[in-house]
Amino acid sequence: MLRLRAAVCAALSVFGFAGAVWAQDVTLKSHDGDVEIVGTLLGFDGEFYRVDSVYGELTVDGSGVTCEGPGCPNLINYVADISISGSDTMAEVLMPALLEAFALRNGYGIERQDVAENRFEYHLSQRGSGELRARFRFHANNADEGFADLLADEADIAMSLREIRPAEAALGYEAGLGDMSDTNRSRVLALDGMVPIVAASNPISSISPKQLAEIYAGKINNWNALGGPNAPISTHLAAVTSGFAQAVEDQLMAPANMPLREDIARHDRGVALLSAVQRDPFAIGIASFANTSNAKVLTLTGSCGFSLAASRRTIKTEDYPLNAPMFLYFPARRLPKLARDFLTYTRGPSAQVVIRRAGFVDQTSEEIPINMQGDRLANAVSVASDDVTFSDTQEMMTALSGKKRLTTSFRFQTGSSRLDAQSRSNVHQLARAIEAGRYDAKRLFFVGFSDGEGPAKINRNIALKRAEAVRNAVLAAAETANPDRLLLETSAFGEAMPMACDDTSWGRQVNRRVEIWVE
Repeated sequence: MLRLRAAVCAALSVFGFAGAVWAQDVTLKSHDGDVEIVGTLLGFDGEFYRVDSVYGELTVDGSGVTCEGPGCPNLINYVADISISGSDTMAEVLMPALLEAFALRNGYGIERQDVAENRFEYHLSQRGSGELRARFRFHANNADEGFADLLADEADIAMSLREIRPAEAALGYEAGLGDMSDTNRSRVLALDGMVPIVAASNPISSISPKQLAEIYAGKINNWNALGGPNAPISTHLAAVTSGFAQAVEDQLMAPANMPLREDIARHDRGVALLSAVQRDPFAIGIASFANTSNAKVLTLTGSCGFSLAASRRTIKTEDYPLNAPMFLYFPARRLPKLARDFLTYTRGPSAQVVIRRAGFVDQTSEEIPINMQGDRLANAVSVASDDVTFSDTQEMMTALSGKKRLTTSFRFQTGSSRLDAQSRSNVHQLARAIEAGRYDAKRLFFVGFSDGEGPAKINRNIALKRAEAVRNAVLAAAETANPDRLLLETSAFGEAMPMACDDTSWGRQVNRRVEIWVE
């Protein structure tokens, strides 16, 4: 007979902590009485207990045990308790909109209660009886605090406007949260973009990513360096602790190998940044695509003349290089069923409508006819050379003629064969659409493109291997798909249709991609 209580007491006695046993607040007993686990209750999701015992953290199926002690949850009127911490933008705008829509769809009443500064709760109750079913507790702060709360077991979900950093992921792994960089531990909830803005009276209308980085590094200080007036540039950005500002560091400054200048005017709120830039004709800011108000948004351009304007479509396709996905991170433990149902809802079509109405970019895949891609085709013609001939361009045009491009695209991390965060999310989005039969009796083409560095033939071969890798990843994720209904093909055209100039790391990363075309 296994008696865990005796083992726990013996272990505590050996280490001089026999009295600590009485501090434990639950005892889980098997129905036959042979197994007994004593510990501190860390959580209960309505089905499983999570207990901190002398043997470490244990997860125990509630159907096989009875619970005794002051920490035992109410099994009859169980209330799911979910703590969510991180990005104030997500906490105050996007998550409440999704929660309210989820409650309406599932017949729950919903009520907000403000608890303290930056802390509030949403209570979901059963319509009719009024019985409380779930409590979503929010701590609206920033990505740093969200990850810290997750590591300290003070949050079940972290909200962030940037990817988790390697040091944070390592700490999470050491704390038993699992591999936080894995796709199962994170989710792209919605999309946004980082856009340079100026006052409406500023004559500048475009800027290159390199020039933008040099301004924020203090290497360009006067508008005349950009063809504007002889006036000093004042720079504005979100607060240092903001996940959005940290995303600017990761995606704009890091590829340029430049640090941010020290004298940037920082703002705790996006509206404060917008107001400051709109009042100053010589100011520049980097704002959320979802919230630019009446400021002028600058188009990103390059030395080769290609330009990329931020739009819902270019952010979805990642053709716009400064994307800002909005992330949810959760540890390797079960969440309450109602929380899991909510997370499932956030990926569905009705949630995408809510995301769009909230001002952010949704992840619904759209089809773009080839006759609406004139700028891209003009780029293809303009790069015809000895390496990529006009015949190569004609071959590509013939292959894509009559097909439509999906806004679901795939790009890779800088200097890596690993898909970036948005593309990893796209793998699952496309896999779910295939499982649902959306592309039955249709042909999907995984088409690889490359940057222009190196020989064109080698680049085309690399692009084909990337297309095959993405196709295989999607097939692996589409576990319930019927292979007899699938027509998935791969092809590649290398550097034949660039989206951006190849003279910068931003441009090369945009050009290295796998597109999905449908027929």
